[in-house]
Amino acid sequence: MALPLHGVRVLDLTDGLGESAGRFLADLGADVVRIECPGGSASRTAPPLRNGVSIPFALRNANKRGIVLDLDDDAGRDRLRDLASHADILVESLAPGYLAERGVGAADLCRVNPELVAVSVSGFGQDGPYREWASTEQVLYALSGGLSRSGEPGMAPLLPPTGPADESVGVHTAWSALLAYYDRLHTGRGQTVDISAFEVLVHGFDPGFGVQGSAAAGRSEDFPRGRPDAANFYPVFRCADGQVRIALLAKRQWRAMFEWLGEPAEFADSKFDTIPARFAASDRLNPLIEELFSTYTRDRLVAEGARRGIPIGGVSTVSEVLETEHFAVSGTFVDTEIAPGVSARVPSGYATIAGARAGIRTRAPGLGEHTDEVLGAVPADAAPVAAPRHEVGTRPFEGLRVLDMGVVVFGAELGRQFADYGADVIKIENAAFPDGLRQSKRGSALAASVAWGHRNRRSLGVNLRDPEGIRIFEKLVAEADIVLANFKPGTLASMGLSYDRLTAINPRIIVSESSAFGSVGPWNTRLGYGPLVRAACGVSAMWRYSDTSDGLCDGSTVYPDHIAGQVAATVVLAALVERLRTGTGTEIEVAQADTAIVQLGTILAAESLEPGSIHAPGNSDPYRAPSGVFACAGDDEWCVVTVRDDADWTRLCAVVGRPELADDPRFATTELRIRHRAEADEVLAGWLALRSPTEAMETLQASGVPAGAMVRLPELLTDPQLVARGAYTELEHEMLPAALPTAKQVAHFSTLPDWPLRQAPLSGQQTREICEEILGLSSAEIDSLVREGVLQPAAGDPALEEAASSTV
Repeated sequence: MALPLHGVRVLDLTDGLGESAGRFLADLGADVVRIECPGGSASRTAPPLRNGVSIPFALRNANKRGIVLDLDDDAGRDRLRDLASHADILVESLAPGYLAERGVGAADLCRVNPELVAVSVSGFGQDGPYREWASTEQVLYALSGGLSRSGEPGMAPLLPPTGPADESVGVHTAWSALLAYYDRLHTGRGQTVDISAFEVLVHGFDPGFGVQGSAAAGRSEDFPRGRPDAANFYPVFRCADGQVRIALLAKRQWRAMFEWLGEPAEFADSKFDTIPARFAASDRLNPLIEELFSTYTRDRLVAEGARRGIPIGGVSTVSEVLETEHFAVSGTFVDTEIAPGVSARVPSGYATIAGARAGIRTRAPGLGEHTDEVLGAVPADAAPVAAPRHEVGTRPFEGLRVLDMGVVVFGAELGRQFADYGADVIKIENAAFPDGLRQSKRGSALAASVAWGHRNRRSLGVNLRDPEGIRIFEKLVAEADIVLANFKPGTLASMGLSYDRLTAINPRIIVSESSAFGSVGPWNTRLGYGPLVRAACGVSAMWRYSDTSDGLCDGSTVYPDHIAGQVAATVVLAALVERLRTGTGTEIEVAQADTAIVQLGTILAAESLEPGSIHAPGNSDPYRAPSGVFACAGDDEWCVVTVRDDADWTRLCAVVGRPELADDPRFATTELRIRHRAEADEVLAGWLALRSPTEAMETLQASGVPAGAMVRLPELLTDPQLVARGAYTELEHEMLPAALPTAKQVAHFSTLPDWPLRQAPLSGQQTREICEEILGLSSAEIDSLVREGVLQPAAGDPALEEAASSTV
């Protein structure tokens, strides 16, 4: 299989943070050379380990070649400069300033090779007051605002399972690197890119000021101090042999559930067709559902839900996920060698391209395994790429046209990536089947999620259930570059818009389809929402206080919708790179379930190698102590602290005024501190209880100990690091009562401009404009199509009013 990034040369100097970016680029076909110091990367010993192998290192470095360079040696630095002179992309995640101090920083290497894209990834970015702070996945999650929304009311906030946050940083890094490279192909100039993992989590993982899921209609719009009671957003019920989750969002779904319950009189009122009314009555409604479900098995409930059109999903443990038939058939998992002599069942990769999985092909390299091969080769000149020329500083997607059929969070996030960077993104809408984001709980007012998610687009209202509507769409395809959709598998084909049909119209078209579970396997027709994906993939089972806890605490998150959209955008961008070489498009498929499983891959692979070893850890990091979420002075105030190693423990003991404990034999090693976790945690807990989260965080960070206060959403807008880096701006819309805080940027590019903030269109607002400009239709032709119900311009269009008056 010819992968889209074949021929792209990447140097990977990451260590832990950002490693999965190179893996993603390698999956897509890039030649990724992993560069390590003589003693090997610290991530080679990152837990969990099985058979002496670091599972995260093995997964995040598959498909790469590995070499050793000593960057404290002149010869090593010269070799790096030589490699950089022939490379396209460099990704590094060493401490800010580490490479620059040695004369081989990002800017230095871009001077060696002006076409190089040099990406620096760090916990907090290359500047700002937190620049030197230590970070861990848990610390970043606390600071991102996510922790304040996680956990059960009245209990400590709960950390999510490890993996998804770090892996999301890798996805954003791969996207940003490829975006700058695509820009270079058009401008001839590389650039530096600064990525803060903190900002990725704030803006791109599960943003508090970003597109929200359908259940947002039932949430309070203020910012309560305690955890939201998220159990009723997507409730979980016990059944005869486990647990299931239900997602009653659409009116038709509720009506089917009402019928299944025997049409109880107390819920017959039409007000219960709305999400807020059902949420408000959950104390009476949920017991009825639980009683009904109690006699059914999990599989029977899922099947009966599918028959009735009710979204129900089973809650699977990680061991069950590994044995799920659907994931075996779909190619989500492969049994493969991940280190010499060590094989495991592991996630293959994020995407399918032209019908083949772009996933794991070779195991992670041994230390220096390819040094002679890489350093001894004479680099060939890169094949020229014929790309239209752009001026430096323009938006990389200018001149591209995208037909965006995407809906809800995933669709909004995917299309926005191209709209923000200059593409003409045309949102295809049908008033009879509105995007879920447009179904506001505030009557005619615009939903904030529409303003966030649909900005910078144009909207075309067209009825694709009408043959004439299909013909109009096909004419647009002839002039387009990309088609995006996230319907149930087979929907486009059933409309006569299969990939074969679209590529016959336009061989250059790139078609990206996404769904919950993909088009292959027994679950391919399942109704899919993010909460059901999380439940099916093991995320929900790991996101609770313990294995025996009934409460699943992932109800308030939108994961994996945002990051799955980013995954799809990255694969589409890789296909655009390939199209510059070949002139032809391709077909892409991304299943949201595959995104969740890849990002939970370390946990799943560890369980496959040692069945029964993985449990829901709650707030305790099973591989480090002390660690977790600790109460601070004040009402519902918390701080996350992670002691990574013996050096952190020594520093912590000095900070809390107990230096003698650094020599206490009970705490001499990480293993011993884990064995005496309660005592080690108490050393920290007593000190934190007397301090505010901010004071504690700043004191610990000043000593090099990773710590992060639990930040509530409004506090993000005044966070010193985010303010210093210009992380937020305001988004206005004529139909909103006030401006919305919104991301100004995620990655910081040295030459790409900030995103524009053109307001989101009303449904069908540019219908006439698009039909005149692209299709060349006359006003009379458009009027006729409007009267026939084929075209759907925005309310107030004269032809709409004429059609309405003719029916009176």
